[in-house]
Amino acid sequence: MRLYILFSFLLLAVICSSCVDASRGTFGRLCSSNPSNRKRGCDNRYGCGHYGARRGNRKHLGLDILCADGDTVYAPFDVKLNGISRPYSKNNAINDGINLSGKGLCFKMFYVKPDRYTGTLKKGQRIGRMLRMQSVYPGIPSHVHIQMCDRSDPTKYF
Repeated sequence: MRLYILFSFLLLAVICSSCVDASRGTFGRLCSSNPSNRKRGCDNRYGCGHYGARRGNRKHLGLDILCADGDTVYAPFDVKLNGISRPYSKNNAINDGINLSGKGLCFKMFYVKPDRYTGTLKKGQRIGRMLRMQSVYPGIPSHVHIQMCDRSDPTKYF
């Protein structure tokens, strides 16, 4: 009988842990030109867009989703806008982004010029527009950089 109860609790724990991930779900469409949220691959000059890619002495702490210059950037699900988040300590043409939360997640979107930095948005509503990355990184494919607030890997949400 005790073994049955133990097994039941273990089964419930496994089911509940997958329920947490399922409730968080996946990111909806981010950019008007990329309905499937295709990820940025690798290039010879700037490296790769996947989480953990080497960037000299550091590690890439986000995931890059392709997005054309000037594209409309959408809320991937119902979100709260939690203020500005800048990727660089020195200012440049693409040093803009926003901190967001929703579905139990906290994340940042870089290289986006938000229409505003506070408030709430429903899934699919416009957050802002994609900035022109080539002004800082000539030849790089423009992309939205998604970084979790805790710096964990966001790949499982795409």
